[in-house]
Amino acid sequence: MVDPGEAIDKARKAVTERAELPGMSLMEHLEELRKRIVHSAAYLAVGFIVAYAVHTRLYGFVQAPLDKLGIKLNYTHPMDPLNLYLQVALIGGAILASPFILYQVWLFIAPGLYQKEKRFVVPFMTATVGLFLAGACFGYFFVLPGALKILILGFGKAFNPIVTIEEYTGFFLSIILGLGVSFELPILIFFLALFGIVSPKFLWKNIRYAVLAVFTVAAVICPSPDPWTMCIYAVPMLTLYVIGIGVAWWVHPSRRKKKAQEAAG
Repeated sequence: MVDPGEAIDKARKAVTERAELPGMSLMEHLEELRKRIVHSAAYLAVGFIVAYAVHTRLYGFVQAPLDKLGIKLNYTHPMDPLNLYLQVALIGGAILASPFILYQVWLFIAPGLYQKEKRFVVPFMTATVGLFLAGACFGYFFVLPGALKILILGFGKAFNPIVTIEEYTGFFLSIILGLGVSFELPILIFFLALFGIVSPKFLWKNIRYAVLAVFTVAAVICPSPDPWTMCIYAVPMLTLYVIGIGVAWWVHPSRRKKKAQEAAG
């Protein structure tokens, strides 16, 4: 039998936690958003300066996949080399500043979270940065070299490759950033489920559409028409989707409400 005093204490604790959520007006939200954007821009600027100090090394990192094929980048406009260095420094600076920028994102959404949910800040930042780097590394070490070999040494073996800075930079960033962002799928599902926009039941019910979408993306980024090679790219993204279903079950409001009712009863 449940002790009435204990039940009252649990209910009081739940009410207290709910009362901790501060109410904010529209202007206060906008002011908070402006503050976080300004701080994020400052962190990005500092990261850019640090990255530009080593821009030649960062360029070597970008050029390395082509060096293995014995190909040097070409340019058709005098500004192209400078633009390349600026883009590389900007991306490198964004990666360096990402933990601080993500913390600003967390500070913006934290007022709408319970005290227990605010402890997710370290796992959130670690998972977000880790998943992005995992996707970027997957693209850099597997997708990009495979694509260059098939496109240049395969389909283009009868021709003389003249790879320009502008075209290669766009190709490089589309793969690296595209896979880095796609690996953030569990984080996206985390927030959608946290605010009750999607549920684990919905995600599981529509998994066939997710499979179709994942294989469509894999077909676009896969350098080979071989279905087995395409599966190599699709499997990590499908795994992340399944992980996202588990994350949605963990943080969905219905489960948290049920736990609160059980604690109160």
